[in-house]
Amino acid sequence: MRISEIYKSIQGESSYAGLPCVFVRTAGCDLRCSWCDSEFTFTGGVTMTVDQVVDEVEKENCPLVELTGGEPLLQADVYELATRLCDLGRTVLIETGGHRDVSRLDPRVIRVMDLKCPASGECEKNLWSNLAHLRVFDEVKFVIASRADYEWARRIIREHGLEEKVHLLISTAHGLLDPKQAVDWMLADKLRARFQLQLHKYIWAPDARRV
Repeated sequence: MRISEIYKSIQGESSYAGLPCVFVRTAGCDLRCSWCDSEFTFTGGVTMTVDQVVDEVEKENCPLVELTGGEPLLQADVYELATRLCDLGRTVLIETGGHRDVSRLDPRVIRVMDLKCPASGECEKNLWSNLAHLRVFDEVKFVIASRADYEWARRIIREHGLEEKVHLLISTAHGLLDPKQAVDWMLADKLRARFQLQLHKYIWAPDARRV
């Protein structure tokens, strides 16, 4: 596997925000979202075996682990890694774009799937069949950078009945949209979703990697 970094921090997003977590960040991504804050993962990284990654995670003795990137589902061994970590009793999250098939993941893994809104520039790559593989404890995230993004996300949520099926997360692209504006829209529409800020951007510098 190509690994950018492994570190312990707190969850900056999702329903697990604020909890201590070990992050396994893979290298490489096949998307180029306009607001991406992890461009350093596009290249580089070091080659590690699944055993080596598990050993590094185990050193931190933390019950929560997230596989992120980049795009972790580009790594062929990520499925074995996720299963190994589940077998060790860890709660395993995977932060993945909405364009890679999630059906092969161990059923114990919690999918945090980022459906790409139009302003990302990658909206056309969403793999809609993924929605059929999500469970009630999985999460779908929409990063919005405009009113048009919000309306697109609201339409997708309502058309696919996602309010009844998964945990929903609405984030604003940092620095591109006033969070208060997004909250006002959600409240006006009675959208049953969790609004979230990227905690790491407030605890550390705006370009912090700790997520």
